[in-house]
Amino acid sequence: MTTASAAAATPVAVPKNDKRITSGWAMYDWANSVYPLVITSSIFPIYWSGVVSEITGRDGNSHVDFLGFQVPGSSLLTYAISAAFLIIALISPFLTALADFSGRKKLFLQFFCYLGAASCAALYFFTPSTLTASTVVFIAATVGFSGSIVFYNSYLPIIATEDQYDRLSARGFSMGYIGSVILLLLCLGLIMGHPALGLDKSLGLTAGKATQFAFLLTGIWWAGFAQIPFARLPADEGRAADAGTADSGWLLNGFKELGKVWDELKHLPNLKRFLLAYFTYNMGVQTVMYVATIFGKDELHLPDQDLIITILLLQLVAILGAYLFARLSERIGNTRALSWAVVIWALICIAGYFVQADWTFYALASVIGLTMGGIQSLSRSTYSKIIPEDTHNTAAYFSFFDVTEKLSIVIGTATWGIIGQWFGSMRYSILALIVFFILGLLFLLTLRGKKLREPHPQETINQPPPAAPHAGTPLQAH
Repeated sequence: MTTASAAAATPVAVPKNDKRITSGWAMYDWANSVYPLVITSSIFPIYWSGVVSEITGRDGNSHVDFLGFQVPGSSLLTYAISAAFLIIALISPFLTALADFSGRKKLFLQFFCYLGAASCAALYFFTPSTLTASTVVFIAATVGFSGSIVFYNSYLPIIATEDQYDRLSARGFSMGYIGSVILLLLCLGLIMGHPALGLDKSLGLTAGKATQFAFLLTGIWWAGFAQIPFARLPADEGRAADAGTADSGWLLNGFKELGKVWDELKHLPNLKRFLLAYFTYNMGVQTVMYVATIFGKDELHLPDQDLIITILLLQLVAILGAYLFARLSERIGNTRALSWAVVIWALICIAGYFVQADWTFYALASVIGLTMGGIQSLSRSTYSKIIPEDTHNTAAYFSFFDVTEKLSIVIGTATWGIIGQWFGSMRYSILALIVFFILGLLFLLTLRGKKLREPHPQETINQPPPAAPHAGTPLQAH
């Protein structure tokens, strides 16, 4: 039987700040960001609302049948998002532990990428008669997207030095915003311009069928551009080392790897504080991002064209926000910059309760875009600064970050759907999100004035005790 030490991957030195590697890494943001823009934020929610209206003969918030249950159409979408993130939250810790032990980060990244891209393409078949099956496919696409992100994020501390985390993270998000806007414009050109292109006559293309083609294009774009990071990111160093190991061997040791990281977390109070803060404020951030289009469509009754313009505005402003908050963190520190972002998000929720379908909606969207890019990129880079330096099991550490994010989305979107269903208005749902931001701010404040990165747990455990209580100089508090 192959022992754990023989099966474990031997870490290979990866050149840090290598332009070819870092630019390739950022290109995965370019590839996969079309999913959150086209599928979760813009075209798919509008198409979803249209399908629900076609089924019920009423608005997109009317009840539909799903597995024998009568559920409001807008709530079903948020419940589907919750289910997808609950699935990935349950399986990602074990998968990332396996990836760290077997040295197969890229393999797992590729698997979830192709699962998500293929599911996006399969939404081409989404029609009123396939609502239930298409909801399941949408869940699979969300699992693929969120599953790939945890392995993608885990490369950040491997390929860059700490002083580059904020900027490289912001660069990745900016590349994602730019790439997704380009594809969205192409899809909109197909949906709204197919008559001018003669596609309605030559191919019999309707607006609905053109929208379904947009889902197909999203999957192709995602899988196609992902080939660039797949070619440039470091190879899976563990493939040769564990080639002769039985699957049960690295499966068992993958669980042991997860347990080891869990034990290390007990000795990293700053990391636990940050995860708690991220868990709470991210409930509000991600929920707003996932339901903003449905809110504009079903609550404010905005025309589809206005919604698309708003979403484009969000993406463009988010590019600026990512870089602004990266620079702000360099001046005042990561936790302070994040605290300001959380305060702004709480104010956004208050404004969202009163917003109307006029200039106030566009003003609010601009502020959301500015802080959306900043808080996402800064949260990722801040976590990279907190995990132990030069640790080999970055995927396992980022799985805890990922689980925190996914569980927060589950609770946030479920809370939104339940409150909206109870009170009959999504305005009460957005007002309730303020609680999440207040809690997140309070937890962030516990990190103020502290040195974020702590010694590796093994260093602390193995450090010999002082000779005597009075010997030497006292440790300096950070």
